Amino acid sequence: MPKIIPIRDFKKSSELSEMCHKTKEPIFITKNGYGNMVIMSIETYEKIMLMDDIYRKLDEAENSITKGEVMDGFESLRKTREKYGL
Repeated sequence: MPKIIPIRDFKKSSELSEMCHKTKEPIFITKNGYGNMVIMSIETYEKIMLMDDIYRKLDEAENSITKGEVMDGFESLRKTREKYGL
């Protein structure tokens, strides 16, 4: 479950850092009751970026299939082998 804390608690940076690493999720910071910032550990950020990249590539692949921009696997291997002399 996401953590939501007020900005006044942001002064406790060491506690906030520990919380980021412990929860392994983004922490939402509010100001005057409204969303203001999101902080997270580097590990969490990298994981989110990796998953975003995977989903984007899957979406591109599905669009290529829908458009018929595909090639038979054996034909693709044959062309690759010819290109690189394998």
